[in-house]
Amino acid sequence: MNRACHHCGRDVDAVAAIGRRDACLGCGADLHCCRNCRFYDPGYHNQCREPQAERQVDKEQGNFCEYFTFAVGAAGAGVAAESPRAKLEGLFAGRKRS
Repeated sequence: MNRACHHCGRDVDAVAAIGRRDACLGCGADLHCCRNCRFYDPGYHNQCREPQAERQVDKEQGNFCEYFTFAVGAAGAGVAAESPRAKLEGLFAGRKRS
């Protein structure tokens, strides 16, 4: 099981159950937050794939969401994910504009 802090990427597997007030030992970021949840997805309504979850305004602040499940092996944990625009621009990087 590979769980990492969304902010710094530090391994948090040593923490058995993540509570609302638990923080990363490396950077102090809240662990029970949307950015660490398996349902977090910026492309969805309210940035959450769980349709019954209450909207959380600050995705990096600890919350009481009952659907929270720590993301395991989340791609990009601790590293800013590449934006869709950057991906698109990468596709056309070698092309000349006319």
